[in-house]
Amino acid sequence: MQVPVIDVAGFRAGDRDRRREVVRQWARAFETIGFATVVGHGIPETLLDEIHRLALQFFDRPLGEKMRCSFQPEKTGQGYVPMGVESVARTLDGREAPHDLCEALTFSNLEWERLGAKPSAGAAFYRPNLWPGRPAGLRRCIGQYFDQAYALGQLLMRMSAPALDLPDGYFDRYYDRMATTLRLVQYPDHEGDPLPGQLRYGAHTDYTGFTILRQDDAPGGLQVLAPGGAWIEVPPVRGALVVNAGDLLARWTNDRWKSNVHRVVNPPRALTGSARRLSIVFFTGPNPDARIECLPSCQSAARPPKYPPVVAHEHLISKIRASMERQLGSE
Repeated sequence: MQVPVIDVAGFRAGDRDRRREVVRQWARAFETIGFATVVGHGIPETLLDEIHRLALQFFDRPLGEKMRCSFQPEKTGQGYVPMGVESVARTLDGREAPHDLCEALTFSNLEWERLGAKPSAGAAFYRPNLWPGRPAGLRRCIGQYFDQAYALGQLLMRMSAPALDLPDGYFDRYYDRMATTLRLVQYPDHEGDPLPGQLRYGAHTDYTGFTILRQDDAPGGLQVLAPGGAWIEVPPVRGALVVNAGDLLARWTNDRWKSNVHRVVNPPRALTGSARRLSIVFFTGPNPDARIECLPSCQSAARPPKYPPVVAHEHLISKIRASMERQLGSE
């Protein structure tokens, strides 16, 4: 099995038959492997290249300067998260796992920040972002990308309604205040050997809705768990974005759609030269106060709902705390 490549331009600007074919491909991708490589999305690669370049400059700054953008010791994925804090493998089943070999800079819900508004759910969790003073231009580029990635996230939900046998626009009321997080993740070169079982990012599922990923081609990359139990590579495709479904989409669809396990592996130890890697990750999700319960098209007498209802924000916070609890101390 491979991650399918889907040209969403056919849904954005195609005729009825092209739109129907894109919807069919979209449904199959998330019913089988939970991932798709998306082309035709309309976001300029030059913009992503510029964010990539500027993000590496930020991570090259001294630790003390980067920590000015940190919300620690709070258990939040917002702001700068240094090495040694996060262990996403703990979110799968609570098992012990070493920290991930990465650092991150994360910005949450830029549209709320611009409007000076807070969500009705989780208002204490969301706060203005801490923006680095350097490098110059990073904030501007992130704002540009946010607008385009936000529009793409909305498009993916419009595609998802007919793919789940729901009326067009079904998800509009759940996504008119779409929760968003833009995360820059750096996987640095390693001088020593990792701990047993330690990866750049441990095996995990994402937490809420669709994740939109731009990965580079450095060694030590993304792998997805295939249905038979083997790990398969997700090769970077120039000009493409990788999209995967998170846990709330799986709950919403009664597991009709898969929130699949994935990881970022370490580069070969014998590799000469740099294996430094940077990913640009855009997480999307329903409105924070949205009540997520089994969709009408995903249940029947023979297939009753498997999960109780959950508020989107409460689910997200439980996952973030699980990934950081051991490192930052329990409640």
